[in-house]
Amino acid sequence: MLSNRIKSLPASATLAMAAKARELKNLGIDIIGLSLGEPDFNTPEFIKDAAIQAVKENYNSYSPVDGYTDLKSAICEKFKRDNGLEYQASQIVVSTGAKQSIANVCMILLNPGDEVLLPAPYWVSYSAIATLAEAKSIIIPSSIETDFKITPKQLEQAITPKTKLVMFNSPNNPSGTIYSEEEYRALGAVLKKYPDIYILSDEIYEHINYGTPHFSIAAIPELYDRTITVNGVAKAFAMTGWRIGYIGAAEWIAKACNKMQGQMTSGANCIAQRATIAAVSAPKSKIQYMVDEFNIRRGLILNLLSEIPGFKLNKPQGAFYIFPDVSFYFGKSLKGKSIENANDFALFLLEEAHVATVTGEAFGNDDCIRISYAASEEEIKAAVQRIKKALS
Repeated sequence: MLSNRIKSLPASATLAMAAKARELKNLGIDIIGLSLGEPDFNTPEFIKDAAIQAVKENYNSYSPVDGYTDLKSAICEKFKRDNGLEYQASQIVVSTGAKQSIANVCMILLNPGDEVLLPAPYWVSYSAIATLAEAKSIIIPSSIETDFKITPKQLEQAITPKTKLVMFNSPNNPSGTIYSEEEYRALGAVLKKYPDIYILSDEIYEHINYGTPHFSIAAIPELYDRTITVNGVAKAFAMTGWRIGYIGAAEWIAKACNKMQGQMTSGANCIAQRATIAAVSAPKSKIQYMVDEFNIRRGLILNLLSEIPGFKLNKPQGAFYIFPDVSFYFGKSLKGKSIENANDFALFLLEEAHVATVTGEAFGNDDCIRISYAASEEEIKAAVQRIKKALS
């Protein structure tokens, strides 16, 4: 008999859609996958060279649970250089991906019945991880009209005596929205009034940014001690499979995460850690070619999607996703299939247009679907053409 814990846990919608797309591919159907948040670039050569060197230097033993000291020092330098944040090595914990970093934080901070505020849209795993920690997710809604941003007033209204944690993600997955420094300071002014609320700031997409300067909420002095800054190398450095994430936090939080991780997975992969030293030590100019290419694709997909009736679009400022409002199609019948929600719409696109996207329902917004443009220009053009044809 399965535990209540696993029975209450939803499956990842992005991974479920990818699996469904693979099933159809195995049947010989040509599927264009725009569902996964994975750069289609190869890991840069200078990072691969560092990994090869680590193999030659016989890095093959268990690594320290919280990461190699020289990697943690390199992460401290990165935080100082890119974010204006001062951390000591004792405040850093390296994990098997940013997802584990987030899970560690939730497990060590949340008690049953605590409330976690999730400005929507939010990354699919936030609510699932909160559920696993026996906390309750409180969704703060936004829409395409507000550029998928919440207001300080909304934040304040969502706070109750049970609120323990708020999770921010900028640049945002799935919307690509970026909170400006001014907007974060306004939200921070609310949180200053509630000293028992912690802030998790997921900044995994910080370098995939098309002009809005990145701001870390931990740079607000009064919030520094209560903010856990989460980052990693998966997205900006095209290292999704290397599985390295990390946090910067108050030392007592870092120690607790280290303790939790010590009983779950221990230290992250030794070779991937050595490669990560090269990644986080590199100037942003080393990966600018990927960001420039994403920017070109963003323009391309926005232009193409704008030609489809019923797609309501905004212009995302970061990450590599478009999050169009497709509620125009709800209540309609397409090729004999009834479309009642974003779930139905994403399934229709997969089965009829053979394009994999993800329902916005998984991200806390029932009106939208997420489309990843981490794909070649040819794939983007072909995918939108197929969508257009299926909807005509």
